[in-house]
Amino acid sequence: MNRSSPTQSKQRSLGGLAPDDVKSTVDGYTEIYDAGLERRKEHYRSFVNRYYDLATDFYEFGWGQSFHFAPRRRGESFKASLLRHQHILAEKLSLKPGMQVIDLGCGVGGPMGNLARHSGASFVGLNNNAYQIERAKLHTRDVGSLCRFVHGDYMEIPDDDDRYDAAMAIESMPHAPDKTDAFREVLRVLRPGACFAGYEWCLTEKFEPANAEHRRIKSDIMVGNGLPDIATTAEVSAALQAAGFELLEARDRASEADPEMPWYRALQGRDLSLSSIPRTPLGRALTNLTLRVGERLRLFPEGARAVSTILNAGADALVAGGRSGVFTPMFFFLARKPGPLHD
Repeated sequence: MNRSSPTQSKQRSLGGLAPDDVKSTVDGYTEIYDAGLERRKEHYRSFVNRYYDLATDFYEFGWGQSFHFAPRRRGESFKASLLRHQHILAEKLSLKPGMQVIDLGCGVGGPMGNLARHSGASFVGLNNNAYQIERAKLHTRDVGSLCRFVHGDYMEIPDDDDRYDAAMAIESMPHAPDKTDAFREVLRVLRPGACFAGYEWCLTEKFEPANAEHRRIKSDIMVGNGLPDIATTAEVSAALQAAGFELLEARDRASEADPEMPWYRALQGRDLSLSSIPRTPLGRALTNLTLRVGERLRLFPEGARAVSTILNAGADALVAGGRSGVFTPMFFFLARKPGPLHD
């Protein structure tokens, strides 16, 4: 599909899929989700890959090259808040030229490209989705050898032990079927004394499992974002420690935003700019309507509107989760691999 908009092409497809494959990919994704937690965990690679084959073009259209949220300051633009959120990781990890850093679930390369430009460190982007790697290579051409990409799974990182000086994960580890196992793999490839920092999607202490509305919010976030499950903040901290990390910091950065600039503001339609329109409820509804008409005219592949509908429900649930305080996309952690740090 055309990169400037997922509604401007003639029977081109999503995520490199052939037009005839879109509906079957949507059906396969929803089938795995509906089969329950254990099936989602068992087939997480296929589940997550299908999701990003379908969703990546929509993300780039509405979000740009950095697929994450950030706490905003009053008067700060959406894009500036994302960049500042990324730079915090560079500061916490003390990134500098000569360091080798692994970005786990690197998306289309936006954050790692920004941090390579900012710090001069060298990055390896690990991603299980081949289409996103294609996009990431395109977006990081200007940084040359500072960014390279590996098609692989962070549950089984294709690297030797003690390989990296730092690791980061920006809202990517929620796809992991087992937190402790995922974090244990990160620990393995870090050098002794090296740090791992990231932002996690989590349920907060306000989440009540017996509350039907809370359960609905959780379910809609999961299906709208390709998640097998959502951990609590306490579970993420415990998993890092169970994996063998020393937990240096752990806090929800959502509370750091200006009350008038919550992290979910970008999805509410409260930002007034041309670039923000695709993220707003109105913009998302218009995209959905355009796809509905376009499918009938055979301008878009069958299934494209279904993807838009899933993503819209997920976006609405994210807003509900943020407003109620039961969900955060920015539980920050900084963890250290035990041992002396060697240059």
